[in-house]
Amino acid sequence: MSLVKVTSVESNRQLLDGGAMFGNAPRAVWEKWITPDERHRIPLACRCFLVEFDDQKILLETGIGAFFEPKLADRFGIQQSEEHLLLNNLKALGIEEGDITMVVLSHLHFDHAGGLLPAYKSIQDNGIKLLFPNAQYVTSQKNWERAWAPHPRDRASFLPELNRLLEESHRLQLINEKQPEPLFEGRLTFRFSSGHTPGQMHTVVHGNIRPAIFCGDLIPGQAWIHVPITMGYDRYPEQVINEKSELYKDSIPGQWLHLLTHDPFISAATIQKNEKQRYLPLESFKTLNGYRL
Repeated sequence: MSLVKVTSVESNRQLLDGGAMFGNAPRAVWEKWITPDERHRIPLACRCFLVEFDDQKILLETGIGAFFEPKLADRFGIQQSEEHLLLNNLKALGIEEGDITMVVLSHLHFDHAGGLLPAYKSIQDNGIKLLFPNAQYVTSQKNWERAWAPHPRDRASFLPELNRLLEESHRLQLINEKQPEPLFEGRLTFRFSSGHTPGQMHTVVHGNIRPAIFCGDLIPGQAWIHVPITMGYDRYPEQVINEKSELYKDSIPGQWLHLLTHDPFISAATIQKNEKQRYLPLESFKTLNGYRL
């Protein structure tokens, strides 16, 4: 198998209510992990990962982007909201927008897929379109269906205009949860969870040393590695707990690298269970820069 490399790439960060992000965990507990601001919001990355092998440049997620109008950008605490930081940071790596061959989306919530859209000013000046014009877009069939017919509880998390653009692109590939076909001769395979949103798709990248899995909102960051910690945004917190436990049965013995999209401090970690039977990061990485799998 040829060399497989992974690089963490920051998109715009956001600020969200700490209580919502930590579900039923009391503030006295979670504020020791992440300090809230005066509006009770905590900083969150919207981190993407560039996977490279052969002639492929595959982007796992696009982050929140900078498409929000100023009022909504303030509401969601979008950092540097006038710039599309994912594009800027890719350019800093020598990667142009047109170089990306595939974009894999774990699900279609705006903080994971909004980076497919241009920045707000560009939309006002030039109209709305999809970025990464040479890429195939990949997501799950089940979450695609949810995006078109959301529940009132999560309707605001989806972007109807993005759905339309993806459908009209004729470059959208939907992965069937019941029969998920591997891509690139097995270099990319997929696992699924539905406790957070129906059909959340977790890309497993297979290299020569160990696999890496994009955790999405199943494990947003290191604090959520601990099994009981879930988000108020999750549909079914008990199901999230079960899904994390099932993942660990494979990922811990295999020393998988867990790619963390929302953690403000680290981008990836392996996981261990300590003597108190609590799951914690074992080896953590602030950033990944051409990390060899």
